[in-house]
Amino acid sequence: MTNPPNILLIISDQHSPRFLGCAEDELVRTPILDRLASRGVRFANNHCANPLCVPSRMTFLTSRHSSDIRVWTNRCQLQSDIPTFVHHLVNAGYETTLCGRMHFNGPDQRHGFERRIIGDVSPQLGHIPTATTGQTAAGVKVAGPGRTAYTRYDEDVTQVGCQFLEAMDKNPGDRPFFMTVGYVLPHCPFIAPKRLFDEYFEQVNVPQLPDGYHDSLHPFMKLWRERRGVDELTDEQVRIARAAYYGLVTFMDEQIGKLLSTLAGTRFGDNTLIVYTSDHGEMAGEHRMWWKSSFYQDSVGVPLIFSLPGQLVEGRTISEVTSLLDIGPTLVDLAGGEPMSCVRGRGLKEFLVDDGRVPTWTNTAFAELGGVHGDAPARMIRRGEWKLNYYHGHDRPQLFNLEADPGEWNDLADHAAYSGVRDELLAEVTTDWSGETVLRTLETTQYDSQVLEEFRTNSHASAEVVPERWTAPEGCNVFPEM
Repeated sequence: MTNPPNILLIISDQHSPRFLGCAEDELVRTPILDRLASRGVRFANNHCANPLCVPSRMTFLTSRHSSDIRVWTNRCQLQSDIPTFVHHLVNAGYETTLCGRMHFNGPDQRHGFERRIIGDVSPQLGHIPTATTGQTAAGVKVAGPGRTAYTRYDEDVTQVGCQFLEAMDKNPGDRPFFMTVGYVLPHCPFIAPKRLFDEYFEQVNVPQLPDGYHDSLHPFMKLWRERRGVDELTDEQVRIARAAYYGLVTFMDEQIGKLLSTLAGTRFGDNTLIVYTSDHGEMAGEHRMWWKSSFYQDSVGVPLIFSLPGQLVEGRTISEVTSLLDIGPTLVDLAGGEPMSCVRGRGLKEFLVDDGRVPTWTNTAFAELGGVHGDAPARMIRRGEWKLNYYHGHDRPQLFNLEADPGEWNDLADHAAYSGVRDELLAEVTTDWSGETVLRTLETTQYDSQVLEEFRTNSHASAEVVPERWTAPEGCNVFPEM
């Protein structure tokens, strides 16, 4: 790559890696993302570091694990003194812009972005179950054709993003740009435009559970299902919600198409790296489960595509295990910046050029859960074909061979033949990690947040505008005094 490219990073919310035409889903219609993959590199085994919105996004931005940055749940805040890869891009000479969703908590709404051209979205959904209350069976029962503030928000994000690119085309700056466009779809509620819901309703299948499924299920997952009531959903309710989810994925693809069409019509069209990903997946009825907050691939897996025709290879699919934590170091590398240090992510550049072989690649990814909805904290390790899930307070983990069992139906943790790989992965996943520490830290964080919220309610601080820093008057520094 001769000159640092402009970078357009598109991040959606809750897009299962399964729901892509280029991932061999024969039903979903995603022509824009499929074309992006055909003109770039798709990572087929990419993972988030925490399958929940805020912790996934904050780990993605910092290239560090939840336990590194103390962000496990949607109530946690990223400390402003922890650098993100966006800070690194500014240091490398980039102009950084945020357009849309990023789900920052607290007073710092930038974390390295120099400007924001449309604000974030809050769940202004009226009588529709919100993201907070929606992770129960009620959030699936209220599904079907319709419109929500989320579909309108993503339309506005697209419009503002296109206007920004057109303005940049007329008056380009003296720095390459990094622009993040954040969509909230295909996040629940599962309500899609009628034309798209109707397109999928008669076509979607309704996943079924094998006989004896609940009897052999890990105790953690039994409790997970009971707390959320997923087993009370009827086949018709599942069909309706799945059709709507398919429709939301296609709606999102359409928005991305408008954005990329505008980019192609600007002077930046031939020198802009396009990256597409999502913060976490969506079960969408697989295992008769919904939402995220589990370690099944539909939840913890996320799409990842890099595309810059003429400078990166085209039409390549990478099967190695990767993570959202790897995106930051990769972008900083491609931007010509100083390498990110003290982070967990690894640069992906070698996969994007030449023959794409990286013999030294550590084929491993980790993910954490912080204990939402009463769940115990948990940690996952994926190494090659193997995945082990460890749940705090439970003696037995889960162990799956994803090559032989991609649907994750056969838990091998109790099989003597696999005790060696189980013990090896269990030792690694619990090294430098403690569920008890997670719980204690979250308890402290919750208390601190309550105190600060009460302070904001009770404070009678003066509204008088006073400079935050005292300015020394002229002539007060005299040395040596004669």
